[in-house]
Amino acid sequence: MRRIDYDAEQYQDYSRGRAFTQQQLRTWLSAFAAALPEQRPLAGLDVGSGTGRFTPALAQAFGPVTGVEPSIRMREMAQAQPPHPDVRYLPGSAEDIPVPTGSADYALMFLSWHHVQDKPQAVRELARVLKPGRRLLLRANFSDHHPRPWWLGHFPRGFEVDASLFQPLHEVIEMFTSAGWRVAGFGTVTEPSVGTRADMLERLRLRTHSFFAQLSPSELEIGFHHLEQSVATDPGAPAPVSAEPLLTLERHH
Repeated sequence: MRRIDYDAEQYQDYSRGRAFTQQQLRTWLSAFAAALPEQRPLAGLDVGSGTGRFTPALAQAFGPVTGVEPSIRMREMAQAQPPHPDVRYLPGSAEDIPVPTGSADYALMFLSWHHVQDKPQAVRELARVLKPGRRLLLRANFSDHHPRPWWLGHFPRGFEVDASLFQPLHEVIEMFTSAGWRVAGFGTVTEPSVGTRADMLERLRLRTHSFFAQLSPSELEIGFHHLEQSVATDPGAPAPVSAEPLLTLERHH
């Protein structure tokens, strides 16, 4: 996987390319609520918070949240949003989370696990910052449990290249359970559509998915040409939805 330097690329377009609709946010917050304690407030961590597309919504739903993000530019984009009194953003990473031991009621990692360089260290660090018995919400793709979005097949080697970015599910589970975690749940969440196929094409043109950084210029050109031809047949059709994996892990007591 070619590493993406979010301080040099993508940060300007990420908010537009990966923005959530209110319906999508509500769907995810409902899925998270089902996995979390009913008490409020809950002290949360948004690890790999990026441009803060989730962080304020988590604070609104559950209580104070610390967004942890290594990219300076992504944090600046997050901090440029209207401020929320229960949100703060700090420099850090999954391997080095700048909060006290046992201070968090939950942690969310939303499509950031595949960027983690030292995953065993991240497993230990996430266990350190969570209170005993509390949970990590790991929204990640897995090479053998992948939503296979409708547009991916238009690109040369699309499914193969995309799957290569991610670990198989059993490998991720083994990494956590061998360090004393337990699996509290695994399922899928059907994320509502972003709009029409034409809407989705405009987002994809911003190339804010890690997948696009792995393709050659010619593969990108071919893929977008095929995708544009396909969308042109019915641009107003709703963009298809897919089932997105969510793994819930519980810190040992």
